[in-house]
Amino acid sequence: MPPSTSIADLATHGWTPVPRSLSTLLSTRPNPVPSTPIPLSALQPLPSTPLSALQPLPSTPLIDMVTTYARTHLSTQTFAHSMRVYYFSLAILHAHFPSWLDEGLSKETLLLTCLLHDIATTDEAMEKTFLSFEFAGGFTALSLLSALHAPQIQSESVAETIIRHQDLGETGCVSRLTIIHFATVLDNAGLNAELVHRSTIEEIVGVWPREGWSGCFAGVVRAEVEGKGWCNTTRIEGFAEMVEGNEVMREWD
Repeated sequence: MPPSTSIADLATHGWTPVPRSLSTLLSTRPNPVPSTPIPLSALQPLPSTPLSALQPLPSTPLIDMVTTYARTHLSTQTFAHSMRVYYFSLAILHAHFPSWLDEGLSKETLLLTCLLHDIATTDEAMEKTFLSFEFAGGFTALSLLSALHAPQIQSESVAETIIRHQDLGETGCVSRLTIIHFATVLDNAGLNAELVHRSTIEEIVGVWPREGWSGCFAGVVRAEVEGKGWCNTTRIEGFAEMVEGNEVMREWD
């Protein structure tokens, strides 16, 4: 059994179980509503600008250290993807799962997860391990956050989510932090685009440009599948082609 902790602490770091099936999870929304625009001013507000759904990037000592680590180890394209995933996740939370934020889901823990979710997709990282990139990334994140003295409940939540961030399926449960499922498949494959208003997508991409991300990530997928025929990515048939065929994001690539 995990260490004893409060329900509030579990909720803060995303340890509330939700359906692994994205369609089932969406069906649990008490009041499904169309997504509405969230202006750019809410992404990077001036001090005098009222804050709304998308708060400015959290800044804590832990985030600052992990951001430096991610910028150092990731390509510019992958770092920008990580930031788009963070802001798409926030937009989806605000529009479709606001109660999770009301219950205290930590934006710090969410951001740490987004920053590190593809940390093991670099050429160097791929060549250092036999592990699938999600597992290698989860272990890297756990080691890094533990070394930076993040609480166990937080660092293990980040690791769990990274390990499972491509664990799409129809049975069982995942933790709430796997809200990044929606954001990653939106950015990578254009799925569930209705969850984020087009103008919000456009403004997020304006801040964190794609710069040919579809071709870049398709190349990562092919490289792992060709080099590690056992890897977890092989569960998603035709994944590289799906990424290359991302019509939702094509105009910004």
